[in-house]
Amino acid sequence: MGEGIMRLGYVVTRVTDLEAARKHYVEVMGMEATDRTDSAIYLKGWDEYDHHSIVLKKADRPGLEKMGFKVHTYDDLAELEKRLIQYGASVTRFSKGENHKVGEGVRFRLPSGHVMELYVEMEYVGKALPQLNPPPWPEGLIGVGAPRIDHLLITAERPQETVDFLMKALNFYMSEMVVEKPDSDVPIAAWLFRSNTPHDIAIIPGKDEGLHHFAFWLDEFNDLRKAGDVFSKHDVPIDVGIERHGITRGQTIYYFDPSGNRNEVFTGGYIAYPDMPVVKWTVDQLARGIFYFNHRQEWIEGFTGVTT
Repeated sequence: MGEGIMRLGYVVTRVTDLEAARKHYVEVMGMEATDRTDSAIYLKGWDEYDHHSIVLKKADRPGLEKMGFKVHTYDDLAELEKRLIQYGASVTRFSKGENHKVGEGVRFRLPSGHVMELYVEMEYVGKALPQLNPPPWPEGLIGVGAPRIDHLLITAERPQETVDFLMKALNFYMSEMVVEKPDSDVPIAAWLFRSNTPHDIAIIPGKDEGLHHFAFWLDEFNDLRKAGDVFSKHDVPIDVGIERHGITRGQTIYYFDPSGNRNEVFTGGYIAYPDMPVVKWTVDQLARGIFYFNHRQEWIEGFTGVTT
């Protein structure tokens, strides 16, 4: 196979109040609304060039509608479709435009029940910066001024099945995992990547089709501190933070959108390579792995248990 999956392209999330969601993602997070229908809003960050990275979809309950990963070429897409079928997935093709502003692609469910799509093309919009001699950031950023989405974390009743599927059928690499004991190679939870970050997607135990959070990248720690100020100013419910992960080494704030979907702002971490050795965290050290600063506090059960 050639290059395969490139990166996380979009997250389609269900929201119960479209206008409240718009205010949160545009006026608090600082995203640009690139399109709107009666039942959906399309958003991108200032440092993203494709038409959208987040779709807010009006629904009766919050949660993850689907996720899309961008693939390098149509040859890669065809090869991935074959592999998906080989690994037992029920694959359907979607045509250009069936997903707003997205080219043709394939749709299937992970063993955890989550809907994933693979596609090659999306309408190009461009960044908020010029491509010739650009400044480092654009004028007029609103609120957090999030540059782009970064990753998502989903839950599964049998995480190992979904981890194996992603790695074998779609060639995801593993950066870190949680295991029962140091000599175990059975992942209780795992952080997987296709780009060069510690994770483009992570899977932890929980209900099938569950969304724990999707995350926005911030360029540095000062941006994270500013995000905390913005959340307090707008009365955004903060779940955890400012915190430090042992797993991925990232710095973080977790918070909720008006529908109850958990978001994260994330910075730091490390560069991941396909040949890197997998980092293991044993269950007895999981609290330190998730909350490195405050691992003695009893936050873990509630934090991992609350999903949409």
